[in-house]
Amino acid sequence: MKSETIRQRARERHAKKALRWQRHLERQRDLNQKIKAAASDILQSPNFKSTRRHIQHGNVTVNNHCMNVAKYSLAISEKLHISCSRKELIRGALLHDYFLYDWHSKEHVPIYKLHGFYHPSLALKNALEEYELTPRERDIIKKHMWPLTIVPPTCREAWIVTTADKWCSLLETFRIYKGHGAQKYEGEDESVSTT
Repeated sequence: MKSETIRQRARERHAKKALRWQRHLERQRDLNQKIKAAASDILQSPNFKSTRRHIQHGNVTVNNHCMNVAKYSLAISEKLHISCSRKELIRGALLHDYFLYDWHSKEHVPIYKLHGFYHPSLALKNALEEYELTPRERDIIKKHMWPLTIVPPTCREAWIVTTADKWCSLLETFRIYKGHGAQKYEGEDESVSTT
């Protein structure tokens, strides 16, 4: 009798875990669909795809970091019922680290020392060369490193992305969230750092 209740409890725990996992996967699928609907042009861009080659924090790529920031930004705005432009929120989150170089490499040593201060302006410059950006999207990209950028964000979307970026950076730096490392492409130099 006792072993039967133990088995029953184990089945119930397993069913609860399976249900939580299923809800998590559905939520991720929903967030991915929202991101794709708002920014398919960014996701298909060769420059955005190239961010898979560069590490951001820990072993998480810049591409994966930007996707995480977009997902957390959406989650924050929905959970806290913050009225904002979801499309601009997503697009700004995806482009907030659009600096397009590996800030860990030796050739960027001067930039490496000032990367936190320097890269928002470079990301904005690169994004403007490729996309038509709204004032909110510009604010998100330019000020996401506040307080390092001194001037604080001026719209809700930028505050949300700034918060999500800090949270994702923390999870990635302390390896609470782990990535898969940078992808290598044919013909790419062996000296590309993945750590």
